[in-house]
Amino acid sequence: MPQADRAGPGGPVKASMPADKVFLDTNVLAYAQDLDSPDKRRRSRAIITQLATTGTGVISTQVMQEFYVAVTRKMGVDPLAAKGVLQTFKMFELVPVTPSLIEAAIDSSVLDKISFWDGLIVAAAASSGCTLLYSEDLNSGQVVRGVKIENPFA
Repeated sequence: MPQADRAGPGGPVKASMPADKVFLDTNVLAYAQDLDSPDKRRRSRAIITQLATTGTGVISTQVMQEFYVAVTRKMGVDPLAAKGVLQTFKMFELVPVTPSLIEAAIDSSVLDKISFWDGLIVAAAASSGCTLLYSEDLNSGQVVRGVKIENPFA
């Protein structure tokens, strides 16, 4: 975790500051399984490892569902293997999709002119206090609902 200097008796004192939480979109998790994209696979695995180590990674139930469908249908991952990978996602904070998140996603879709599904990702990230969203699907650098979007593969 990042350290902050603070003046104390005898000089600066290091105080632990909580690291910013990062929301992972489905594509970041899916690329960790993609044998056809070795660079993206390495990058996604490095991100996952870092966020698991720091305890700052966040996903939603939507991301889990989309991950399963993407890796089994598009990447040919065996369904039981995909289920096993899903179980490892328990290391991340999990945001359940609720009726209020769905309403926030609709609002974001209309106001921010993004798809409903992207709006649901952003709403989940914002509701969990994330400051950063790693996604390939939105405009890198854009801030939506107080969450900065960054394409980690750009």
